[in-house]
Amino acid sequence: MTPLSRRAFVTAGAASLLVSCGGHRTGDDRGTTAHPASTPTPPTAATPRPSRSSANTARTLGRSVPVRLRIPAIGVDTPVMQLGLAADGSAQVPPITAHDRAGWYRHSPTPGQTGPSVILGHVTVGAYGDGVFRHLARLRRGERIVARLENGTTATFAVDAVRTVSKADFPADAVYGNVGRPEVRLITCGGPRTGDDYRDNVIVFASLNSASP
Repeated sequence: MTPLSRRAFVTAGAASLLVSCGGHRTGDDRGTTAHPASTPTPPTAATPRPSRSSANTARTLGRSVPVRLRIPAIGVDTPVMQLGLAADGSAQVPPITAHDRAGWYRHSPTPGQTGPSVILGHVTVGAYGDGVFRHLARLRRGERIVARLENGTTATFAVDAVRTVSKADFPADAVYGNVGRPEVRLITCGGPRTGDDYRDNVIVFASLNSASP
């Protein structure tokens, strides 16, 4: 990443994401944003983790934007939009619309590059009902996540872990810290709901298993 994109990536990493997963706004194409309670402190870069056997034969890919995401085990097949930073320096999330989509945070690596590629999605979309990541917490170790890239390549990841964590204790280092292999992070809301919001985040950690044209 360039120094500018790395700063943006770290800024978003210090905030809890998808605060408005249960919101009732409609027709807003600007997206909703996370609002950190204080000026974020950049997380300390984590020591790159060794590759597991499932990722040893997968080649690292060049940068290419994801355009579609499939998760067969939970019935996800969604276009992928690009997300940036809001005016307050927090990460954007997909807009609340009837045709809910996942969104790739464009200051993170693309799927298949070395590092954690971050993809966000809603669990609910207000009056429209269920969101694209409504069943994310049901994923289990070893299940597939398939990202179709703009250059025609398909990158297939295997789930390593699924965690539900309080937004107040969002694990920025684990989600955004350096890793020595291609990985993805899928993030949505979860846990108890209060009004338009959820207490927790559901985070899926997955590593690259294979890539094909």
